[in-house]
Amino acid sequence: MNRKLWVVLLGLCAIVSVGLVLLTGCSKKPSEETNAPATAPPTAASTPIDPATVASVSGTVSFAGTAPKQAKIDMSQDPACKGMNMAETVAADGGKLANVFVYVKSGLGNRTFDVPSAAVTIDQSGCKYHPHVLGVMAGQTLKIVNSDPTTHNIHPTPADNREWNESQPPQAVALEKNFAREEIMLPVKCNQHPWMKMYVNVVKSPFYAVTGPDGKFEIKGLPPGDYTLAFVQEKLGTQEQKVTLTAKDSKTVDATFKAE
Repeated sequence: MNRKLWVVLLGLCAIVSVGLVLLTGCSKKPSEETNAPATAPPTAASTPIDPATVASVSGTVSFAGTAPKQAKIDMSQDPACKGMNMAETVAADGGKLANVFVYVKSGLGNRTFDVPSAAVTIDQSGCKYHPHVLGVMAGQTLKIVNSDPTTHNIHPTPADNREWNESQPPQAVALEKNFAREEIMLPVKCNQHPWMKMYVNVVKSPFYAVTGPDGKFEIKGLPPGDYTLAFVQEKLGTQEQKVTLTAKDSKTVDATFKAE
């Protein structure tokens, strides 16, 4: 074999070898790629707030006019529910309005906040939900307890969150749920006892409160800024008020709802 032919043959062998390597690399099994550990998406860190500058806002929510009479609820269909009880649609005593959800609707910008590790509890006692109105942060655990000697069926009917419907016998293990997205006045009912109703308010920040029987509320720990407060009542609707808080400020913001 002459020298030129030998060189040509060596060149052809080299080309074939490279091609085989490339084909081997391209034929990697999909499972070898998908089994690689996935990188979790980064979670947004909460925005720090200087504790030396935090402010607070408090106030009283009143009811003007004659408060509507609370409707009587006949619970006799279930002997475990103890007969009669009263609805909580408009709980106004002495001109003060309870069960109003108050929260910072705007002014926090792009701030993010850690989800509390502590759960918020709903108790079913006397065939009523306690509390009637509550607040919880998106993603925070909602713990549902049945203290009654009868079976309940908890059924939230959200507009922007996942709906679920679960039965809970007496003394059963507490249910633990959460809601992923912000939603105000999310209704919860009991399919076993149609008079049982309450509202969960899912928000993005820890700056919220529910008025007590005296109509009072307080929201602490706010960074200085311009805010819009929303006051929400299940029957009477929503009011909004603006407030400006400076460092270490303490402002009073009252609201009044009128009879329909």
